[in-house]
Amino acid sequence: MNKADKLLAIKLFHTLIWLFFVCIIFYVLYTGITNTINSFTWIAIGLVIGEGIVLLIFKMFCPLTIIARKYSDSEKDNFDIFLPNWLAKYNKIIFTTLFVIGLAIVLVRTLL
Repeated sequence: MNKADKLLAIKLFHTLIWLFFVCIIFYVLYTGITNTINSFTWIAIGLVIGEGIVLLIFKMFCPLTIIARKYSDSEKDNFDIFLPNWLAKYNKIIFTTLFVIGLAIVLVRTLL
């Protein structure tokens, strides 16, 4: 497999993982807003926190981004994922904010 094919495979895999985490972040937000909190809500929260720990370990970079760096010298924020560049650039800010809002709602509804 050549470099372009390896980068394409990483981009596809990275995009699928990103989509999974976006879905569970919205799920946490949705269950908090609709007060339909269940065990899947807590599993989703745990997965997102686990993802956050991985990002902290890798100095706020996804491990797939580090691997993809071997196959590209692009300076674009979306070189390793199929997202618009603006979304790739602000991805962590946008989805961390949505997650924190969802988590806060879930915690308030659970504890009060």
